[in-house]
Amino acid sequence: MHAVYPLLLGALLFAIGLYGVLARRNAITVLMAIELLLNAVTINLVAFGSLIRDQFNIGQVFTLFIITIAAAETGLGLAIVLMIFRQRGNADIDGQRQLAEPLGGPADETQPSADAAALPPDAEAGEKAEPTAQALATTEAAR
Repeated sequence: MHAVYPLLLGALLFAIGLYGVLARRNAITVLMAIELLLNAVTINLVAFGSLIRDQFNIGQVFTLFIITIAAAETGLGLAIVLMIFRQRGNADIDGQRQLAEPLGGPADETQPSADAAALPPDAEAGEKAEPTAQALATTEAAR
């Protein structure tokens, strides 16, 4: 058998996986595309290993490492996606920017508060600063 067939299959799987990672918005679909990428690399490693007839079978050894990494990635990735889906109700990748801690405190969910960041850490005695603004100023001063 020619080495062209498995290498072409690996290239085709890699192209499909790359399209899936770059074009899709659902986290489950992106995880499946990453699995396609890893399977394409596995096919190419085995094909090149049989092509050069290595006596130590390095291609197969690296394939076992890739299979182990793929299993760990799948388990951890699905656990994270399921946790996000339970909290948010969808698995959309673009909507996950809200997972970061907001700068203005818990009340600020989307945009950092410009007026909270503008307050100095030692506000004048006559002005009462918000507790979240004081906490933000103290953490910024500590950095």
